[in-house]
Amino acid sequence: MKKLKDQLKTISKSLTSLSNQVEKIIKQVDKLQPKKAAAPKKTAAKKKVAAKKAPAKQPTVIGTVLNAIKRSRKGITIAQLKEKTDFNSKQLSNALHKLSKKGKIQAKSRGLYVKK
Repeated sequence: MKKLKDQLKTISKSLTSLSNQVEKIIKQVDKLQPKKAAAPKKTAAKKKVAAKKAPAKQPTVIGTVLNAIKRSRKGITIAQLKEKTDFNSKQLSNALHKLSKKGKIQAKSRGLYVKK
């Protein structure tokens, strides 16, 4: 009878140690699961950061022309745009046409452009 009690005690100790190990493993798994869920959020945050860094590259012709027009208070002429941007007539013409189609600028008079 005493042998049986001893065996039951050892089995009980083994089971408690196993249950402790299982609990530790569950905690580790729980720690890992939120990180996996958080990982896509981090990549989304990185994409936002990358989107903010994109304008730091060379600005487009349209963006450069629009910025020059926005900076001028009374509007800007084509000659002034050529000086400030160093673009040729064709590039300026195309940019001005696209910006006016988008509704970002308007022609105040012939050759004079202002922001809307």
